[in-house]
Amino acid sequence: MNISIGNDHAGTAYKFKIIEHLNNKKITIKNHGTNSDSSVDYPDFVHPVANDIINNNYNYGILICGSANGVAMTANKYSEIRAGICWDKEIVSLIRLHNNANIICIPARFTKIEDVLEMVDIFLTTEFEGGRHQNRINKISPC
Repeated sequence: MNISIGNDHAGTAYKFKIIEHLNNKKITIKNHGTNSDSSVDYPDFVHPVANDIINNNYNYGILICGSANGVAMTANKYSEIRAGICWDKEIVSLIRLHNNANIICIPARFTKIEDVLEMVDIFLTTEFEGGRHQNRINKISPC
């Protein structure tokens, strides 16, 4: 499995913890995020992650910013992306089970790193249920 990750300045510390966590699991990671806490523009780090997923270079994406709203809005501009904002384990499970999300968006300012690491594990191991949920996903993009 391989993961594309991006973040703005609010998500740098969480990104490094997530990368360390995934490296321990022998997961390949592409880091598109900033490595500092100096202010940056989050879309600059979202577009490469979305393109990695669209081009089938990476299985899943992880995006981190303060509220996760900006990164989710940007990622979801791509018709092939289904990015969900997650702040707890049940939400993470549902975005995979019901929505077949391919990017998890983490609000660093509203989560604890211990919970985030568990959420990432759930995101990467939960399978899409398909069935009636696939019919709904097919209706998301009008194009």
